[in-house]
Amino acid sequence: MVKTKISPKNVKAHKQMTLDNLQNAAVKESDIAKLIYQKQIIITEIGTITKEDEIAVTVEFKLLPSKAAFSKVQLDLWFENQQIKSLLIKIPQGPLAGNDFELMPILDMKGLAAGSYKIRVEMYELWSDGEKLSFTSKEAAVEYVPKTRADRLIKIPIVKSFGGADLAVVSESDKNIYREIEETNRNESATKRDQW
Repeated sequence: MVKTKISPKNVKAHKQMTLDNLQNAAVKESDIAKLIYQKQIIITEIGTITKEDEIAVTVEFKLLPSKAAFSKVQLDLWFENQQIKSLLIKIPQGPLAGNDFELMPILDMKGLAAGSYKIRVEMYELWSDGEKLSFTSKEAAVEYVPKTRADRLIKIPIVKSFGGADLAVVSESDKNIYREIEETNRNESATKRDQW
């Protein structure tokens, strides 16, 4: 009597990784990870409100996939292809923070002639090697008619203030303080490491 081996029908053969299919599997997983976690900054609107001798520029933007993916965003404000302000924005983290934000720079327009001007906003994450990630840009045209005549004429406005709801704007003096703190921490950790 001959015995036959019976195997179940639903058993799947175990796929073992080999050197041939290991590289392809890794590429596919990384592609999926990039699609799932791709960070974006979207400038939804640039609006302007003309006052007597100033223009209030409203910059509305979204951080996707969520504000938790960003901690700092760089904003550059351009007027007629000249950069007039660059600032670092700290993004608050927490359960009550949203993904939609608004900033409102006030431009002092005293001395500018009447006319149509271009305002451009660029936003991005700035990495230590100078690379700009999640870069986005939007431009708006502004019709400016001064209410009073100034004695002198200038080519670009002065940024009077920079306000925003739920955002921390970091000034140049704040940046210098943060740099000094980071350098002190690096030096301390290097000396502790040498003592081990």
